[in-house]
Amino acid sequence: MTLTLYNTLTRRQEPFETVEPGKVKMYYCGVTVYDYCHLGHARACIVWDVVRRYLQFIGYEVRYIQNFTDIDDKILNRARQEHSSMEAVADRFIKAYFEDMGRLGIKKADEYPRATHTMNGIQRLIHDLENKGYAYPADGDVYYAVRQFSEYGKLSGRKLEDMQAGKSDRVNLEDPEYQKKKDPFDFALWKAAKPGEPAWDSPWGEGRPGWHIECSAMVRDRLGDTIDIHAGGADLIFPHHENEIAQSEAVTGKPLSRYWLHNGMVKVDGEKMSKSLGNFTTIRDLLDRGVEPMAVRLFVLQAQYRKPIDFTDEAIAAATNGWHTLKEGLLFGYEYGEKLGWDVKDTANGKEISTSYIERFQEAVNDDFNFPGGLAVIFELAKELRREGNIIMHEGKTETPADELLQQWQTLVTLAGVLGLEAKLEAETPTSDGLSDAEIEDLIQQRQAARKAKNFAEGDRIRNELQAKGITLIDSKDGTRWHRG
Repeated sequence: MTLTLYNTLTRRQEPFETVEPGKVKMYYCGVTVYDYCHLGHARACIVWDVVRRYLQFIGYEVRYIQNFTDIDDKILNRARQEHSSMEAVADRFIKAYFEDMGRLGIKKADEYPRATHTMNGIQRLIHDLENKGYAYPADGDVYYAVRQFSEYGKLSGRKLEDMQAGKSDRVNLEDPEYQKKKDPFDFALWKAAKPGEPAWDSPWGEGRPGWHIECSAMVRDRLGDTIDIHAGGADLIFPHHENEIAQSEAVTGKPLSRYWLHNGMVKVDGEKMSKSLGNFTTIRDLLDRGVEPMAVRLFVLQAQYRKPIDFTDEAIAAATNGWHTLKEGLLFGYEYGEKLGWDVKDTANGKEISTSYIERFQEAVNDDFNFPGGLAVIFELAKELRREGNIIMHEGKTETPADELLQQWQTLVTLAGVLGLEAKLEAETPTSDGLSDAEIEDLIQQRQAARKAKNFAEGDRIRNELQAKGITLIDSKDGTRWHRG
């Protein structure tokens, strides 16, 4: 079962072969920290978090780097609006990033380089480009000479002559930056300081780096000349990743990355997400209104990672229901393990797992990170355990051997963990409808009191109310039991 990946650079699916056997160097173009993270960031961070988890699961040693862009016009504009500083704005939203991603169960990267902490590497790379004839200074700015790099456009598939056709209509000939360039396609590596803006000393005068050079320098400083996976959103293919290749490969003469992977975009009710359309949703707003973090993970992973996904109320409701099914399976051992004679503390992280399920899971996911296919295997396990749980709840026991159920449960916990889907057993477990275990028990007692008083209509009303919220009641001679889903 060989892992194969769709490589944006070659436009085909290829077997995964790393530069160094058994090790993966992976870089994800992270967020520009001027605002709270939104659904698009949630998708990207979940996808690359799970890619990293899966690579580790199948035996790779992964070094995972994710940057923060903390020098940018948007950050400066926010700082001006708030009468603050670029550093203060960046620090605040980096802190918010970790809070939001922590709620979504995103594992921390091995390192989070920041542009402001990589200034020496940035200036060294610009200097190398200048020495090799790929960059030129112009009145305090430094530009990359695009036409000097013969392979420009190989990632995006764009050709300069095609782009040139309509470019003249979009260029402001009076723009000072345009007048400094030798060619309209050239882009800034270093920008001369403007009044009131943060600036750093450099051989070209005080200024700050361009966006594209930051990532090239951070990759080179942290991971070397050639990495295995360069990941990011599809919106970064051009110009950002295209420019990264041009900058890095012009200096090193080596491929910047063996594989370029890109996740699809997020739409909201069929429309592109934007503040102007009023459909801009931040992660914290979504979670604060009661959507379960694991339901968000499941929503993201149920789609092929390269395809667009549409965030709708119906879609997140379906993902929530799906998560409740998985959660029942994941909690099976904690709820029924004692009855089955398990020592749950010793078995929760045990290694008694089913080879056949593991092989089926890997066979699916090895096809270009087909997480929906992997989820199908996980749901199969979860539904089987839920069925067994219902049998135990109704009849007090099951005919299935306890060691077989233990193996199924441990396999489910292991595979769900690869996707970052984890459930915790809590005494008070609020659901998306807000009912905790104690509130359900209270309603059952009210129903029993109503039935004892022969107020059967009230008893039926309570049963129907609970059923509408996904709570099933089971009446028996020993009393009333219940379960979710």
